[in-house]
Amino acid sequence: MKFAIFGAGGIGGYLGARLADAGHDVSLVARGDHLAALQSDGLRVESVAGDTTVDLFATDDPDDVGPVDYVLFTVKAYDTRDAAAALDPLLGPETAVVSFQNGVDNEQWIADEVGRSHVVGGVAYIFSTIQSPGVVAHTGGPARFVYGELDGSRTDRIAALDDALTGCRGVDAVLADDVRQELWKKFAFICAQSGMTAATRKPLGDVRAAADSWAMYRRVIEEVVAVAGAEGAALPADTVDEWVEFAADLDDDVTSSLYYDLTHDKRLELDALNASVVRHAERVDVDVPMNEAITAVLRPWADDRAT
Repeated sequence: MKFAIFGAGGIGGYLGARLADAGHDVSLVARGDHLAALQSDGLRVESVAGDTTVDLFATDDPDDVGPVDYVLFTVKAYDTRDAAAALDPLLGPETAVVSFQNGVDNEQWIADEVGRSHVVGGVAYIFSTIQSPGVVAHTGGPARFVYGELDGSRTDRIAALDDALTGCRGVDAVLADDVRQELWKKFAFICAQSGMTAATRKPLGDVRAAADSWAMYRRVIEEVVAVAGAEGAALPADTVDEWVEFAADLDDDVTSSLYYDLTHDKRLELDALNASVVRHAERVDVDVPMNEAITAVLRPWADDRAT
């Protein structure tokens, strides 16, 4: 199988290395210092599931790669439209573009550029990041990747992707019955985790210790679940309790990528997270005051770093 990893960061780099170790043909599309390190020293993954180093073709120009079977699309959500517009050299008639990103809008944004027939939905549950140029650190999480055709069909290409990912060490691969539901389910959690740790500028332990903040954390999840239902992606009845119980068991020092970006002067994915909840809620006439509050608190930061 031939793969291109578009955005070889924490998630893309991890998957690329695992697929290469399983014998697949993997190319990396990256940029900056990270690209330079990939080209000179290869990709190093330091993982709780086992370390590996792979020497893969890396470039910033998709024309250098050509058509592939799968594009694993793992850029930040604010780069989705621009990155999707650059995908054409990687696409053959049956190429699947598999989004493993934060949010519920990316698949549509990609489809707007390349056509819906190319797009596959995906959800990643993993704590991994670029530790230094050329080095990806996987520090925790189940390394669980959920994916599926947007219409729920079992195509040959999704079956082949499932076989490829299932055969990778350090990957818990799950072919979803309804990937849209899976996208909204994770979205409910990350909007609470990212929104509350970023808005308070505190790790989860401090959020839990403040009764008002912990109650708001739950309400953020409740609002997203309500919007999902109104959008036709009804989530299981125990989704809110499941995520609150999950968050209650996380380490005190856990934060989020949104918190990290806020505190490290980086661009924010706000418009793919809590602000997205607000947009969807307006369309389906659902009240989401907690997500509106988080969006309002973080908006000046997001706008200031948008360019």
